[in-house]
Amino acid sequence: MNILEAFALGIVEGVTEYLPVSSTGHLILTSWALGLDRTPEQRSAVHDFEIIIQGGAILAVLGLYRARVGQMLRGTASRLGVGGLGPVDRMQAGWTIARNVMIAFVPAAAIGFAAKDAIKEHLFNPAAVIGALALGGLVMLAIAPWQSRRLAADRAAAEAARATGRGSDLAGAALARMTAGQALLVGVMQCAALWPGTSRSFATILGGLLVGLGGVAAAEFSFLLGLVTLTAASGYSALKIVKAGETAQFVAAIGGWGPIVAGLAVAWASAALSVEFLVRYLGRHTLAVFGWWRLAVAAVVLAAGWAWGLTITA
Repeated sequence: MNILEAFALGIVEGVTEYLPVSSTGHLILTSWALGLDRTPEQRSAVHDFEIIIQGGAILAVLGLYRARVGQMLRGTASRLGVGGLGPVDRMQAGWTIARNVMIAFVPAAAIGFAAKDAIKEHLFNPAAVIGALALGGLVMLAIAPWQSRRLAADRAAAEAARATGRGSDLAGAALARMTAGQALLVGVMQCAALWPGTSRSFATILGGLLVGLGGVAAAEFSFLLGLVTLTAASGYSALKIVKAGETAQFVAAIGGWGPIVAGLAVAWASAALSVEFLVRYLGRHTLAVFGWWRLAVAAVVLAAGWAWGLTITA
């Protein structure tokens, strides 16, 4: 892998990690298009690289949502008996959000760990991704009318809250009202994203919408849940390489430290821009445009495979 290829993967990772279009699916297709998956050994090294550069996307969300993460940490500490960390209601809200994020993390973590090898062997290929992209796109288009009605109601509620002076942190208030059962449902929805091409962001945002969150609050919960999920995945991949004593081999297979640093940096910058865009967008629009994008990507990849005789199966 050279620096330009690392930049390409970093941009794809950062832009698509938090958008409901599947970063894993786009990375698999990008690696395939760049010819970085020609052998099982190369495919495995690139897959680990793609997970590790998620660290850049993690840092982007930590920076943008540092106030919320701080509230969650202080709320948890307050729950454990540490006093003087802030107003009681804000600390209770911070604890509730932190608890719900951890509850939502558990289902996919358990299933993903148990099935990781089977998923990697059978689903990390263009054919599986194309199917998931297309199906997810159709679901987004199907729910667009329902989501449009929800947006109108959310805007009316937000205007009423601002008129009474209670509109300073509507997303935080909505997240603090989530129950443990609702968080678990979002976590179960996240399990669908174990199939590459489904999109972890789409699954968790849809789960948030189904339990009554508005678009902005659902997106924020998806980002916060992503912090835990992506940190666990990136940390596990890095630790696996280190414990196996394969650090030197992995770095050599990737092309040195340069591509790793480049991938992380580009993923961080592009993820920050992507997150800010999605929050603004979902406050006013449905997921339909992402549905059309997913269908278009699936169609283009199929057409390219047919025109150039490329193999899209495992």
